[in-house]
Amino acid sequence: MRAIVALAVLALGTGGAAPPERPQAVVPQRTIPLFDGTSLEPFYTWLVDSGREDPDRVFSVVDQIDGAPAIRISGERWGGLITREAYRDYRLVVEFRWGLLTWGDRRDAARDSGVLVHCQGRDGNTGEDGNGPWMRSVEAQIIEGGVGDFILVAGFDESRRRLVPRLTVAVTEDRDGEPVYDPAGRARAFEGGRINWRGRDVDWEDRLSFRGRQDVESPHGQWTRLEVVAEGDRLTHVVNGTVVNQGSGSSLTEGKILLQSEGAEIYVRRIDLAPLSEGSSGRESRKP
Repeated sequence: MRAIVALAVLALGTGGAAPPERPQAVVPQRTIPLFDGTSLEPFYTWLVDSGREDPDRVFSVVDQIDGAPAIRISGERWGGLITREAYRDYRLVVEFRWGLLTWGDRRDAARDSGVLVHCQGRDGNTGEDGNGPWMRSVEAQIIEGGVGDFILVAGFDESRRRLVPRLTVAVTEDRDGEPVYDPAGRARAFEGGRINWRGRDVDWEDRLSFRGRQDVESPHGQWTRLEVVAEGDRLTHVVNGTVVNQGSGSSLTEGKILLQSEGAEIYVRRIDLAPLSEGSSGRESRKP
């Protein structure tokens, strides 16, 4: 395992005027590189207790020991890196690998993060007081042993009414009664909750460096490619080329995209949005 060392901070680019609460959703007509290797201009930040300010530099752009620029998310504080624009009907490609640092009550837990799509409502609306870490959305989970799980993230509206996303997924139940994606399973409508990816280990434990017997994510220290294909009300998760989860009838079909900071250091070297018509992410992954 090779440590990821930040050698130089290049630029942040997360300031500027606040984006509109509900921008019109963009449908990509060509591949859009949301990370160009130099700045975070397409994004703004949101953190619990400091809002759009990032005094602890949770989010930064760094050079790494292998020479590739990447976004460093320290994980020290809970929150997210959020696109200024909303999007729909796309193929999202995110390439990430874990760092070494973990924080707080997740210091000894499985490294945890996630990509939230179709984010709607005000920043922080997962907290009834408007100071939650994330937004109402559908999450492509990034956690050791669980990359590709669906999590339906509920949020509150202006009147403090709780709104819960819905999604239909074909599932079977594992030994512990948890729903697991199974294309040959029974279609079940979910309102909130989590749907495990198809190979998630039934003996999964929330402990640091957990790795399941069928995991398709890359070993620690190597890059993992996560794709989220959003087509109308359908969502598909692909990890290192393997379809691991799929749902339809989503109550959310457009919105912003959010990368979580959730107690573990993580590096992201690529965030691309490609049109569905390309049938691929638009360019090849670099080697892990």
